[in-house]
Amino acid sequence: MKPLILVKHSLPEIVEHIPAREWVLSEMGRERAKSLAEILTQYHAEVILSSIEPKAHETASILAENLELSFEIFDGLHEHDRSNSPHYSKDEFQALVQEFFNKPDVLIFGKETAGQALGRFREAVDSVLRLYEDQVILIVSHGTVISLYTSWLTGCDGYLLWRDLGLPSFVVLDLQSQSSLETVNIS
Repeated sequence: MKPLILVKHSLPEIVEHIPAREWVLSEMGRERAKSLAEILTQYHAEVILSSIEPKAHETASILAENLELSFEIFDGLHEHDRSNSPHYSKDEFQALVQEFFNKPDVLIFGKETAGQALGRFREAVDSVLRLYEDQVILIVSHGTVISLYTSWLTGCDGYLLWRDLGLPSFVVLDLQSQSSLETVNIS
C-alpha cells in the first residue's frame, strides 16, 4: 500500500469578523504553498483532494499547478465544525482545543465533538482510499482533523501534533503499519 499524505493548508489571511471556514490564503501563504509543492515532489503524488474550505482548496490548487496534477474538492474533509464559534484569543483557542482532544465525546465548542469530527473525516478518507486504491493520495485539509486521524491511526498524542503542525505542513502515513513516516513543517 502506498503512503497517504495529509497536508495542513497554508497560512490564511486572518480576518476576525469572518468565520475561519471562509478565510483565504495570505500572500505569504501562497508563497509557502509553492515551497511546499517543491518538497512534495519527492512523494510522486498521483491524486490531490481538498476540503471545501477556501484556504484548503487554494492550497490544493497551488500544489496541483506546481505538481502538474488536477485536484478535486471532496466532501467530509473539512475542519472540525466551528461555524457557531466566535473568534478566540490564541490562548483561549489553545485551551479549548486541548480540552477538545482530552474529552473526545464531549461537545467542547463548535458543532462537533472530537469523536464526531474524527468519524466524519475517517469516513471521507476511507471513501478516498477506495476510489483511488493503489495511488499516492495527497489530501489537503486542516490541523484538527489531520491530528485526530493521525492520533487514531498511530496512537500519537493528537493535541501535541495539532500544536506542532505549521501552516502549511504535512504528515506521511503508512496505513498498513499504522505509523507516521514523517511530519514536515514549512514556515
